[in-house]
Amino acid sequence: MPLEILTVPAFTTIPWLVHGFSTRKGGFSRLYGGGALNLGFTKGDSHANVERNREAFERKLGAFTRKRLWPLVTLRQIHSDLIHGVERPPKTPLAGDGMVTDRGEMLLGIQTADCLPVILVDTKNRAAGVFHAGWRGTVKRIVEKGVGEMRGRFGTRPKDVKAAIGPGIHACCYKVGEEVREDFRSQFAYADKLFQEVKESDPVREKYPLLFLTARAPGHSELPVNIFLDLVEANRRQLTDAGVPPGNIYISPLCTNCRTDLLFSHRGEQGITGRMLGVVGVRSK
Repeated sequence: MPLEILTVPAFTTIPWLVHGFSTRKGGFSRLYGGGALNLGFTKGDSHANVERNREAFERKLGAFTRKRLWPLVTLRQIHSDLIHGVERPPKTPLAGDGMVTDRGEMLLGIQTADCLPVILVDTKNRAAGVFHAGWRGTVKRIVEKGVGEMRGRFGTRPKDVKAAIGPGIHACCYKVGEEVREDFRSQFAYADKLFQEVKESDPVREKYPLLFLTARAPGHSELPVNIFLDLVEANRRQLTDAGVPPGNIYISPLCTNCRTDLLFSHRGEQGITGRMLGVVGVRSK
């Protein structure tokens, strides 16, 4: 099974940029199916397998100089809005959920298995960032703050930013609780537009409605209502609110929960799954 990496068309035309979203295909891990490209040090997979996977991934990306692989910088992700400016690889992993840099020959990576990996690229100042946007980080406006962080550090103008929202769980599959909707409502005036209510279906009830008659008005007991969150739209909206032109935002059409043949999904695989990486790096001048 060949190693497969997803790329962003608008990014491939930037000569100094290295980027990619990994899939589950083309690795050495056996725990998650034969030849899985698990890039996270998950429980059950061997450290050696993950190291081999990461090396193969970097080589496929072309993240090396004179055959020397670039250092891969990852975070101890904590579902926060903490963003680090990275000038050199830290000796121990930093805690947070976003990184930005304008330094060359480093690969910044965010691990995901349903949450969204988001890449921002300043096309004028040779700077880039990568962010982990689950629902908690999204409520805390991590990608919106990411644009602001790049503006403060590198003089980035939002109109010069190209953004990519990588594969993650989509509105079709992201069922959440009422408390999540309330958290969004506390932060965003448009929050209700991000949620859809869907009644649970019951084929037996639909075929034999008289069996389910009750004495309560309106005469039938109600089926539970499920709430689905559009995490992709929530992050797209934050990017446009930060000033990124809508036409500069790429959105992957792939839902992790729908495409467990290609991608890892924590929900789709009941928590027993690997991790993908969304990565970005800057080539030296």
